[in-house]
Amino acid sequence: MAKFTVYFKGKVIQSHIFEPGVIHIGRDESNDLAIDNLTVAPAHAVVIIKENSCVIKQLNNEFPLLINNEKSKEAVLRDNDTISVGKHTIVFSTTESVSPVTNSNSASKDVESLNIKLEEKINVPDANLQVMDGQHIGRVLPLKKPMTRFGHSGAGIGVIARRKDGYFISSLEGDTNITVNQTPLGNKTVNLNNNDVVVIDNISMQFFFEN
Repeated sequence: MAKFTVYFKGKVIQSHIFEPGVIHIGRDESNDLAIDNLTVAPAHAVVIIKENSCVIKQLNNEFPLLINNEKSKEAVLRDNDTISVGKHTIVFSTTESVSPVTNSNSASKDVESLNIKLEEKINVPDANLQVMDGQHIGRVLPLKKPMTRFGHSGAGIGVIARRKDGYFISSLEGDTNITVNQTPLGNKTVNLNNNDVVVIDNISMQFFFEN
């Protein structure tokens, strides 16, 4: 198996584990590894994972692909290689490689962590937003669709994407009118956690998972 961990400004925003096969990376939601940022091409790269090798190929000449900070159109990935797409960094690792000196307890914890991530990847519970102020206070807005849009142009337009690994909010206008837990969203994509407070168009809403 192969593990891809996506970083933005030094912070982990998503992590995925894949079996051998073809993995697509890009901005479009249909990608196996979707990165919602305009600096990433809709179809940026493709990774071919085999039992004993992993090859990545650039798909769009206008959007460069960097492997360990060097431009590359095609490369064989090695354990802990870094892949740069737009403003994001992806760290590749092989989940089956265990050093002979690895402590058995730490290896066990790593396996447990991977199992948890796999469960989260498969089972995404339903979630909602509940309005916390204004004339619609108490109203519950279900997040059933793959993409749910909120707000108005000029006052902040936010989109919450329901993906296989959670719910992610981003701004269509890249402004600071939208906040998550009082932190401006800007052009970031943020993974929402239970009880996070989102403010869009000066309306506070609390994100929560259904029991």
